[in-house]
Amino acid sequence: MKYPIAIEVDDETHAYGVVVPDLPGCYSAGDTLDLAYENAKEAIAGWIEVELDDGHEIPLPSKLEDIEKQGDFKGWILGIVEVPDDFLSEKTHRISMTNDDQFYAGR
Repeated sequence: MKYPIAIEVDDETHAYGVVVPDLPGCYSAGDTLDLAYENAKEAIAGWIEVELDDGHEIPLPSKLEDIEKQGDFKGWILGIVEVPDDFLSEKTHRISMTNDDQFYAGR
């Protein structure tokens, strides 16, 4: 699935902020453009996963040109993020942990 994103250009004290206009409340950030882009993939996948778990339908992606025409993101960098299908797999296994649980992943 490909979703348009809007990236707010950082300054010396802030990271690059990422908004996914088609997915309300879906946002991310990164200290570099590359990291902002990668984090956007994870944010989109997580947003979709939660919505599917809650039984909601997922909005279809808009065309980048339509986002650009809105004018809400004037001066922002616009792009497309492709979320691989394996990020959205129904076969994903989840675990639930509390603050009392400990997890160790070693070699």
